[in-house]
Amino acid sequence: MARSKEGSDKPERPKQPAKKAPSESRSAAKVLPTDAEFVPDMSPKSGKQQGYLAGQLLVAMPNMRDPRFERTVIYMCVHNAEGAMGLVINKSVGSLTFPQLLRQLGIPKEGAIDRRVHFGGPVEMGRGFVLHTDEYEQESTVKVKPGYAVTATIDILKAIAEGGGPKQALLALGYAGWAPGQLDGEIQANGWLHAPADLGIVFDDELDTKWTRAISKIGIDLALLSGEAGHA
Repeated sequence: MARSKEGSDKPERPKQPAKKAPSESRSAAKVLPTDAEFVPDMSPKSGKQQGYLAGQLLVAMPNMRDPRFERTVIYMCVHNAEGAMGLVINKSVGSLTFPQLLRQLGIPKEGAIDRRVHFGGPVEMGRGFVLHTDEYEQESTVKVKPGYAVTATIDILKAIAEGGGPKQALLALGYAGWAPGQLDGEIQANGWLHAPADLGIVFDDELDTKWTRAISKIGIDLALLSGEAGHA
């Protein structure tokens, strides 16, 4: 036993095992990483609770103050007690084409049909997500609601480039995210309306009309809609 300065006997502390050095963090993921890491949780249980909006359209009110979300329509992938996550479906990334994206990822682009690359939201613009119809499925595919799924792997891009993949798909860079309770507060403050999802609105190329079409689905006269109106 080792003695203290006061002379009392104290047992020696057992030696702690040497800590292993932390593993090196992986390099920055390419667009559409090989694993689907969504924030918050996109497990099958997510979004099934009453009152949550997963699988619906989130529609910005005319008085939306954040210019990033002005007149936006967002497909909600997650909305639960842990937060919310969705993809903007009516804005494009004009500086990047689909062939350019394939080239960056080393995917052969010969014969690939060009498609629009969407601005999915201001969070993690270096990450890609494919929102698509749910007849296509990989191990990492997350089915949000019947008819709609999300996949975030390079394999789905390869399938699309080769003329396969899902029947309808929307490629988005970045996403819109909210902390727990944040989106609920914004809805209560009349920042957003919500409407049932529609395959046409979600997947067609008429970006300029998606906002007005989504408002029409709610059954509200746009001429009468103001920042003082309640949410749907």
